[in-house]
Amino acid sequence: MKQKIFRILADLRFAIFILLLISVFSILGTIIEQDQSIETYKLNYSLTNPVFGFLSWDILLKFGLDHVYKTWWFLTLILLFGISLITCTFLQQVPSLKIARRCQFLRKSSQFQRLKISTLINNFSLNKILTRLKQSEYSLFQQKNIIYCYKGLIGRIAPIFVHFSMILILLGTIVGSLFGFKAQEIVPKTETFHIQNVINTGQLTRIPKISARVNDFWITYNNQKTISQFYSDISVLNNQGKEIKRTTSFVNSPLIYNGIYYYQTDWNLLGLRIEDFQNQIREYPLINTLGNQSKVWLTWIPTNQQTLNEGLIVIIDNLQGYCSIYNDTGLFLGNLELNETLTLNKPFSLIEIISSTGLQIKTDPGIPIIYTGFFFLMFSSLISYITYSQVWIIQENKKIFIGGNTTRAVFDFELEFFKIIQ
Repeated sequence: MKQKIFRILADLRFAIFILLLISVFSILGTIIEQDQSIETYKLNYSLTNPVFGFLSWDILLKFGLDHVYKTWWFLTLILLFGISLITCTFLQQVPSLKIARRCQFLRKSSQFQRLKISTLINNFSLNKILTRLKQSEYSLFQQKNIIYCYKGLIGRIAPIFVHFSMILILLGTIVGSLFGFKAQEIVPKTETFHIQNVINTGQLTRIPKISARVNDFWITYNNQKTISQFYSDISVLNNQGKEIKRTTSFVNSPLIYNGIYYYQTDWNLLGLRIEDFQNQIREYPLINTLGNQSKVWLTWIPTNQQTLNEGLIVIIDNLQGYCSIYNDTGLFLGNLELNETLTLNKPFSLIEIISSTGLQIKTDPGIPIIYTGFFFLMFSSLISYITYSQVWIIQENKKIFIGGNTTRAVFDFELEFFKIIQ
Protein backbone atom coordinates (compact mmCIF):
# COMPACT_ATOMS: atom_id res chain seq x y z
CA MET A 1 0.00 0.00 0.00
CA LYS A 2 2.83 2.40 0.92
CA GLN A 3 4.62 1.68 -2.37
CA LYS A 4 1.41 2.31 -4.31
CA ILE A 5 0.87 5.66 -2.57
CA PHE A 6 4.46 6.72 -3.25
CA ARG A 7 4.14 5.68 -6.90
CA ILE A 8 1.00 7.83 -7.24
CA LEU A 9 2.74 10.81 -5.63
CA ALA A 10 5.75 10.38 -7.91
CA ASP A 11 3.57 10.16 -11.03
CA LEU A 12 4.10 12.99 -13.50
CA ARG A 13 0.35 13.25 -14.17
CA PHE A 14 -0.37 13.76 -10.46
CA ALA A 15 2.31 16.49 -10.23
CA ILE A 16 0.90 18.26 -13.31
CA PHE A 17 -2.63 18.09 -11.87
CA ILE A 18 -1.52 19.66 -8.55
CA LEU A 19 0.51 22.28 -10.42
CA LEU A 20 -2.54 23.20 -12.52
CA LEU A 21 -4.62 23.63 -9.35
CA ILE A 22 -1.93 25.88 -7.85
CA SER A 23 -1.86 27.91 -11.08
CA VAL A 24 -5.65 28.33 -11.15
CA PHE A 25 -5.83 29.53 -7.54
CA SER A 26 -2.81 31.78 -8.07
CA ILE A 27 -4.63 33.41 -10.99
CA LEU A 28 -7.68 33.87 -8.75
CA GLY A 29 -5.46 35.47 -6.13
CA THR A 30 -4.14 37.85 -8.78
CA ILE A 31 -7.59 38.80 -10.11
CA ILE A 32 -9.29 39.16 -6.71
CA GLU A 33 -7.94 41.96 -4.51
CA GLN A 34 -6.16 40.39 -1.55
CA ASP A 35 -6.22 41.42 2.12
CA GLN A 36 -8.82 44.18 1.71
CA SER A 37 -11.54 45.23 4.14
CA ILE A 38 -14.93 43.49 4.21
CA GLU A 39 -16.58 46.71 3.01
CA THR A 40 -14.42 46.63 -0.12
CA TYR A 41 -15.59 43.11 -0.99
CA LYS A 42 -19.22 43.96 -0.22
CA LEU A 43 -18.97 46.87 -2.63
CA ASN A 44 -17.28 44.97 -5.49
CA TYR A 45 -18.87 41.51 -5.02
CA SER A 46 -22.47 42.21 -4.09
CA LEU A 47 -25.02 39.52 -3.32
CA THR A 48 -27.49 40.86 -5.89
CA ASN A 49 -24.98 41.04 -8.75
CA PRO A 50 -22.26 38.42 -8.13
CA VAL A 51 -19.19 38.30 -10.37
CA PHE A 52 -19.35 35.47 -12.97
CA GLY A 53 -22.86 34.79 -11.69
CA PHE A 54 -21.79 33.07 -8.46
CA LEU A 55 -18.87 34.91 -6.84
CA SER A 56 -20.33 37.12 -4.11
CA TRP A 57 -18.58 38.52 -1.07
CA ASP A 58 -19.94 35.89 1.35
CA ILE A 59 -18.62 33.00 -0.80
CA LEU A 60 -15.35 34.86 -1.30
CA LEU A 61 -14.82 35.23 2.46
CA LYS A 62 -16.11 31.73 3.26
CA PHE A 63 -13.48 30.02 1.09
CA GLY A 64 -10.68 32.46 1.91
CA LEU A 65 -10.38 33.91 -1.59
CA ASP A 66 -9.58 37.28 0.01
CA HIS A 67 -6.25 35.80 1.24
CA VAL A 68 -5.67 32.88 -1.13
CA TYR A 69 -1.95 32.46 -0.51
CA LYS A 70 -2.41 32.01 3.26
CA THR A 71 -5.31 29.56 3.29
CA TRP A 72 -4.79 26.04 4.61
CA TRP A 73 -5.90 24.45 1.33
CA PHE A 74 -3.46 26.48 -0.80
CA LEU A 75 -0.57 25.63 1.55
CA THR A 76 -1.71 21.98 1.42
CA LEU A 77 -1.52 22.02 -2.40
CA ILE A 78 2.01 23.44 -2.22
CA LEU A 79 2.94 20.78 0.35
CA LEU A 80 1.52 18.01 -1.87
CA PHE A 81 3.42 19.33 -4.87
CA GLY A 82 6.62 19.42 -2.84
CA ILE A 83 6.09 15.83 -1.62
CA SER A 84 5.44 14.78 -5.23
CA LEU A 85 8.73 16.34 -6.33
CA ILE A 86 10.64 14.69 -3.47
CA THR A 87 9.21 11.23 -4.14
CA CYS A 88 9.80 11.61 -7.88
CA THR A 89 13.41 12.58 -7.19
CA PHE A 90 14.16 9.56 -5.01
CA LEU A 91 12.03 7.00 -6.87
CA GLN A 92 12.84 7.99 -10.46
CA GLN A 93 15.59 10.58 -10.92
CA VAL A 94 18.18 9.20 -8.47
CA PRO A 95 17.82 5.59 -9.76
CA SER A 96 18.03 6.91 -13.33
CA LEU A 97 21.28 8.69 -12.46
CA LYS A 98 22.67 5.51 -10.87
CA ILE A 99 21.80 3.53 -14.01
CA ALA A 100 23.48 6.17 -16.18
CA ARG A 101 26.71 5.74 -14.16
CA ARG A 102 26.80 1.98 -14.71
CA CYS A 103 28.70 0.35 -17.51
CA GLN A 104 26.00 -0.79 -19.91
CA PHE A 105 27.80 -3.15 -22.27
CA LEU A 106 26.19 -4.45 -25.45
CA ARG A 107 27.37 -8.01 -26.02
CA LYS A 108 25.59 -8.87 -29.29
CA SER A 109 25.89 -7.12 -32.63
CA SER A 110 22.13 -7.46 -33.15
CA GLN A 111 21.56 -5.01 -30.25
CA PHE A 112 23.06 -2.19 -32.31
CA GLN A 113 19.92 -2.01 -34.43
CA ARG A 114 18.08 -0.35 -31.51
CA LEU A 115 20.53 2.57 -31.36
CA LYS A 116 19.91 5.94 -33.00
CA ILE A 117 23.02 5.61 -35.11
CA SER A 118 25.23 2.59 -35.81
CA THR A 119 27.50 1.21 -38.49
CA LEU A 120 29.89 -1.61 -39.33
CA ILE A 121 33.48 -0.87 -40.36
CA ASN A 122 36.11 -3.28 -41.64
CA ASN A 123 39.89 -3.28 -41.49
CA PHE A 124 40.06 -0.28 -39.17
CA SER A 125 42.29 0.17 -36.15
CA LEU A 126 40.36 -0.01 -32.88
CA ASN A 127 43.10 1.96 -31.14
CA LYS A 128 42.51 4.93 -33.46
CA ILE A 129 38.80 4.93 -32.61
CA LEU A 130 39.54 4.76 -28.88
CA THR A 131 42.07 7.59 -29.20
CA ARG A 132 39.52 9.81 -30.96
CA LEU A 133 36.88 8.98 -28.33
CA LYS A 134 39.35 9.91 -25.61
CA GLN A 135 40.10 13.19 -27.39
CA SER A 136 36.35 13.88 -27.50
CA GLU A 137 36.33 13.57 -23.67
CA TYR A 138 34.52 10.23 -23.50
CA SER A 139 35.00 7.95 -20.48
CA LEU A 140 35.96 4.47 -21.71
CA PHE A 141 35.25 1.07 -20.14
CA GLN A 142 36.42 -2.21 -21.72
CA GLN A 143 35.79 -5.89 -21.21
CA LYS A 144 37.87 -7.93 -23.64
CA ASN A 145 36.40 -7.12 -27.08
CA ILE A 146 33.43 -4.98 -25.96
CA ILE A 147 33.71 -1.29 -25.07
CA TYR A 148 31.31 1.21 -23.51
CA CYS A 149 31.86 5.00 -23.57
CA TYR A 150 29.91 7.97 -22.31
CA LYS A 151 30.27 11.69 -21.68
CA GLY A 152 28.11 14.54 -20.36
CA LEU A 153 26.90 12.64 -17.29
CA ILE A 154 26.41 15.96 -15.48
CA GLY A 155 23.53 16.66 -17.87
CA ARG A 156 21.64 13.79 -16.22
CA ILE A 157 21.78 15.66 -12.90
CA ALA A 158 19.74 18.59 -14.28
CA PRO A 159 16.28 17.10 -13.45
CA ILE A 160 17.37 16.55 -9.85
CA PHE A 161 18.49 20.18 -9.59
CA VAL A 162 15.17 21.29 -11.13
CA HIS A 163 13.23 19.38 -8.47
CA PHE A 164 15.51 20.67 -5.71
CA SER A 165 15.12 24.28 -6.88
CA MET A 166 11.32 24.01 -7.09
CA ILE A 167 11.19 22.52 -3.59
CA LEU A 168 13.25 25.47 -2.30
CA ILE A 169 10.94 27.96 -4.03
CA LEU A 170 7.85 26.28 -2.54
CA LEU A 171 9.49 26.15 0.89
CA GLY A 172 10.36 29.84 0.68
CA THR A 173 6.76 30.63 -0.27
CA ILE A 174 5.43 28.75 2.77
CA VAL A 175 7.97 30.35 5.14
CA GLY A 176 7.15 33.83 3.84
CA SER A 177 3.42 33.19 4.15
CA LEU A 178 3.68 31.92 7.73
CA PHE A 179 6.29 34.29 9.17
CA GLY A 180 6.09 37.47 7.04
CA PHE A 181 4.12 40.65 7.62
CA LYS A 182 3.36 43.97 5.92
CA ALA A 183 2.60 47.29 7.63
CA GLN A 184 1.88 50.83 6.43
CA GLU A 185 2.82 53.94 8.42
CA ILE A 186 2.31 57.65 7.67
CA VAL A 187 4.95 59.44 9.75
CA PRO A 188 5.42 63.23 10.10
CA LYS A 189 8.93 64.55 9.63
CA THR A 190 11.13 64.37 12.80
CA GLU A 191 8.67 61.98 14.49
CA THR A 192 9.48 58.55 16.02
CA PHE A 193 7.20 55.63 15.19
CA HIS A 194 6.63 51.95 15.96
CA ILE A 195 5.24 49.20 13.75
CA GLN A 196 1.50 49.40 14.51
CA ASN A 197 -0.64 49.62 11.39
CA VAL A 198 -0.20 46.00 10.24
CA ILE A 199 -2.00 45.29 6.97
CA ASN A 200 -1.48 41.53 6.80
CA THR A 201 0.47 38.99 8.77
CA GLY A 202 1.22 35.27 8.78
CA GLN A 203 -0.11 32.73 11.26
CA LEU A 204 3.28 32.43 13.03
CA THR A 205 4.47 36.03 12.63
CA ARG A 206 5.92 37.99 15.53
CA ILE A 207 5.90 41.74 14.99
CA PRO A 208 9.32 43.08 16.03
CA LYS A 209 9.31 45.65 18.83
CA ILE A 210 11.52 48.19 17.12
CA SER A 211 11.24 51.93 16.65
CA ALA A 212 12.52 54.31 13.99
CA ARG A 213 12.60 58.04 13.35
CA VAL A 214 12.00 60.03 10.17
CA ASN A 215 14.73 62.67 10.35
CA ASP A 216 13.75 64.38 7.11
CA PHE A 217 11.63 64.01 4.01
CA TRP A 218 11.98 65.82 0.69
CA ILE A 219 11.05 65.58 -2.97
CA THR A 220 13.14 66.40 -6.02
CA TYR A 221 11.56 67.71 -9.22
CA ASN A 222 12.70 67.60 -12.84
CA ASN A 223 12.72 70.41 -15.39
CA GLN A 224 9.05 69.81 -16.25
CA LYS A 225 8.10 70.46 -12.59
CA THR A 226 7.00 66.86 -12.13
CA ILE A 227 8.23 64.67 -9.29
CA SER A 228 11.56 62.98 -9.93
CA GLN A 229 12.13 61.12 -6.63
CA PHE A 230 11.01 60.88 -2.99
CA TYR A 231 13.58 60.72 -0.19
CA SER A 232 13.23 59.80 3.49
CA ASP A 233 16.10 60.08 5.95
CA ILE A 234 15.33 57.28 8.45
CA SER A 235 17.09 56.20 11.64
CA VAL A 236 16.55 52.86 13.37
CA LEU A 237 16.58 53.17 17.17
CA ASN A 238 17.30 50.66 19.92
CA ASN A 239 15.31 50.26 23.16
CA GLN A 240 17.17 53.20 24.71
CA GLY A 241 16.33 55.46 21.77
CA LYS A 242 19.89 55.51 20.43
CA GLU A 243 20.50 55.47 16.71
CA ILE A 244 21.88 52.14 15.46
CA LYS A 245 21.45 52.64 11.71
CA ARG A 246 20.69 55.60 9.45
CA THR A 247 19.94 55.54 5.73
CA THR A 248 18.35 57.79 3.12
CA SER A 249 15.61 55.65 1.59
CA PHE A 250 13.97 56.33 -1.75
CA VAL A 251 11.75 54.44 -4.17
CA ASN A 252 13.20 50.97 -4.96
CA SER A 253 16.03 51.52 -2.46
CA PRO A 254 14.68 50.62 1.00
CA LEU A 255 16.30 50.78 4.41
CA ILE A 256 17.11 47.20 5.48
CA TYR A 257 17.72 46.22 9.10
CA ASN A 258 17.56 42.65 10.49
CA GLY A 259 15.46 41.49 7.55
CA ILE A 260 12.96 44.36 7.93
CA TYR A 261 12.49 46.51 4.81
CA TYR A 262 11.38 50.16 5.01
CA TYR A 263 10.07 51.20 1.58
CA GLN A 264 9.23 54.74 0.48
CA THR A 265 5.67 54.52 -0.89
CA ASP A 266 3.72 57.75 -0.36
CA TRP A 267 3.78 61.29 1.02
CA ASN A 268 1.39 63.79 2.51
CA LEU A 269 1.26 67.40 3.71
CA LEU A 270 -0.07 68.01 7.22
CA GLY A 271 0.07 71.73 7.83
CA LEU A 272 1.79 75.12 7.62
CA ARG A 273 3.69 77.06 10.26
CA ILE A 274 2.98 80.77 9.90
CA GLU A 275 4.54 83.66 11.83
CA ASP A 276 2.14 86.59 12.19
CA PHE A 277 2.83 90.30 12.72
CA GLN A 278 2.98 89.73 16.50
CA ASN A 279 5.88 87.25 16.02
CA GLN A 280 3.62 84.41 17.10
CA ILE A 281 4.01 81.10 15.27
CA ARG A 282 0.74 79.33 14.53
CA GLU A 283 0.09 75.98 12.84
CA TYR A 284 -2.71 75.62 10.31
CA PRO A 285 -3.79 72.12 9.20
CA LEU A 286 -3.88 71.27 5.51
CA ILE A 287 -6.86 69.38 4.09
CA ASN A 288 -6.91 67.32 0.91
CA THR A 289 -10.48 67.81 -0.30
CA LEU A 290 -9.99 65.64 -3.40
CA GLY A 291 -8.83 62.55 -1.49
CA ASN A 292 -5.88 60.41 -2.48
CA GLN A 293 -6.59 60.87 -6.19
CA SER A 294 -4.97 64.30 -6.22
CA LYS A 295 -2.12 65.88 -4.27
CA VAL A 296 -3.73 69.29 -3.62
CA TRP A 297 -4.12 70.69 -0.11
CA LEU A 298 -5.71 73.87 1.21
CA THR A 299 -6.17 75.70 4.49
CA TRP A 300 -7.84 78.83 5.86
CA ILE A 301 -5.82 81.56 7.59
CA PRO A 302 -8.12 83.99 9.39
CA THR A 303 -7.10 87.63 9.37
CA ASN A 304 -9.64 88.45 12.07
CA GLN A 305 -8.95 86.29 15.11
CA GLN A 306 -12.21 87.32 16.83
CA THR A 307 -14.77 86.39 14.18
CA LEU A 308 -12.65 84.05 11.96
CA ASN A 309 -14.93 85.04 9.07
CA GLU A 310 -12.33 87.04 7.22
CA GLY A 311 -9.17 85.43 5.97
CA LEU A 312 -7.07 83.94 3.20
CA ILE A 313 -7.22 80.65 1.32
CA VAL A 314 -3.84 78.90 0.97
CA ILE A 315 -3.40 76.19 -1.67
CA ILE A 316 -0.31 73.99 -2.03
CA ASP A 317 0.35 71.04 -4.34
CA ASN A 318 4.09 70.41 -4.02
CA LEU A 319 7.11 70.49 -1.75
CA GLN A 320 9.06 73.05 -3.74
CA GLY A 321 8.87 75.55 -0.90
CA TYR A 322 5.97 77.84 -1.80
CA CYS A 323 2.18 78.09 -1.60
CA SER A 324 -0.47 80.10 -3.44
CA ILE A 325 -2.55 82.74 -1.65
CA TYR A 326 -6.19 83.66 -2.55
CA ASN A 327 -8.63 85.96 -0.85
CA ASP A 328 -12.02 84.78 0.41
CA THR A 329 -13.60 85.51 -3.00
CA GLY A 330 -11.06 83.34 -4.86
CA LEU A 331 -8.89 86.18 -6.24
CA PHE A 332 -5.25 85.15 -6.68
CA LEU A 333 -2.97 87.37 -4.57
CA GLY A 334 0.42 85.79 -5.23
CA ASN A 335 2.81 83.01 -4.17
CA LEU A 336 4.43 82.89 -0.76
CA GLU A 337 7.82 81.17 -0.44
CA LEU A 338 9.53 79.84 2.68
CA ASN A 339 10.87 82.57 4.97
CA GLU A 340 9.21 85.19 2.77
CA THR A 341 6.93 87.87 4.20
CA LEU A 342 3.65 88.79 2.52
CA THR A 343 1.93 92.03 3.57
CA LEU A 344 -1.85 92.07 3.18
CA ASN A 345 -3.31 94.43 5.76
CA LYS A 346 -0.97 92.70 8.22
CA PRO A 347 2.32 90.99 7.38
CA PHE A 348 2.89 87.22 7.89
CA SER A 349 5.65 84.77 6.94
CA LEU A 350 5.75 81.12 5.88
CA ILE A 351 8.09 79.36 8.32
CA GLU A 352 7.69 75.68 7.43
CA ILE A 353 5.64 73.22 5.37
CA ILE A 354 4.92 70.24 7.63
CA SER A 355 5.13 67.03 5.61
CA SER A 356 4.88 63.31 6.30
CA THR A 357 6.18 60.27 4.52
CA GLY A 358 4.37 57.04 3.76
CA LEU A 359 6.44 53.96 4.59
CA GLN A 360 5.67 50.35 3.83
CA ILE A 361 7.36 48.08 6.36
CA LYS A 362 7.59 44.41 5.54
CA THR A 363 9.58 41.31 6.19
CA ASP A 364 9.64 38.06 4.23
CA PRO A 365 12.05 35.46 5.64
CA GLY A 366 11.29 33.20 2.67
CA ILE A 367 12.93 35.55 0.13
CA PRO A 368 16.53 34.21 0.59
CA ILE A 369 15.23 30.65 0.18
CA ILE A 370 13.28 31.61 -2.96
CA TYR A 371 16.33 33.37 -4.45
CA THR A 372 18.45 30.29 -3.73
CA GLY A 373 15.84 28.14 -5.46
CA PHE A 374 15.87 30.36 -8.56
CA PHE A 375 19.69 30.23 -8.59
CA PHE A 376 19.62 26.43 -8.73
CA LEU A 377 16.84 26.59 -11.33
CA MET A 378 19.03 28.75 -13.59
CA PHE A 379 22.00 26.48 -12.90
CA SER A 380 19.95 23.40 -13.83
CA SER A 381 18.83 25.13 -17.05
CA LEU A 382 22.47 25.65 -18.01
CA ILE A 383 23.64 22.12 -17.28
CA SER A 384 20.58 20.65 -19.03
CA TYR A 385 22.16 21.86 -22.30
CA ILE A 386 25.05 19.43 -21.72
CA THR A 387 24.38 16.42 -23.94
CA TYR A 388 24.62 12.95 -22.46
CA SER A 389 26.05 10.72 -25.19
CA GLN A 390 26.85 6.99 -25.21
CA VAL A 391 28.93 4.91 -27.63
CA TRP A 392 29.18 1.10 -27.81
CA ILE A 393 31.80 -0.92 -29.65
CA ILE A 394 32.13 -4.67 -30.33
CA GLN A 395 35.14 -6.08 -32.17
CA GLU A 396 34.66 -9.40 -33.97
CA ASN A 397 37.79 -10.45 -35.83
CA LYS A 398 38.43 -7.56 -38.27
CA LYS A 399 34.91 -6.22 -38.02
CA ILE A 400 34.02 -3.38 -35.65
CA PHE A 401 30.40 -2.73 -34.72
CA ILE A 402 29.99 0.82 -33.41
CA GLY A 403 26.85 2.77 -32.48
CA GLY A 404 25.60 5.44 -30.13
CA ASN A 405 22.73 7.31 -28.51
CA THR A 406 22.32 10.87 -27.28
CA THR A 407 19.74 12.73 -25.21
CA ARG A 408 19.73 15.90 -27.36
CA ALA A 409 21.61 17.66 -30.19
CA VAL A 410 21.27 14.63 -32.44
CA PHE A 411 22.76 16.38 -35.48
CA ASP A 412 25.90 17.41 -33.57
CA PHE A 413 26.23 13.89 -32.22
CA GLU A 414 26.03 12.47 -35.76
CA LEU A 415 28.79 14.83 -36.92
CA GLU A 416 30.96 13.79 -33.96
CA PHE A 417 30.22 10.13 -34.61
CA PHE A 418 31.29 10.34 -38.28
CA LYS A 419 34.49 12.18 -37.36
CA ILE A 420 35.36 9.34 -34.97
CA ILE A 421 34.94 6.61 -37.60
CA GLN A 422 36.19 8.64 -40.58
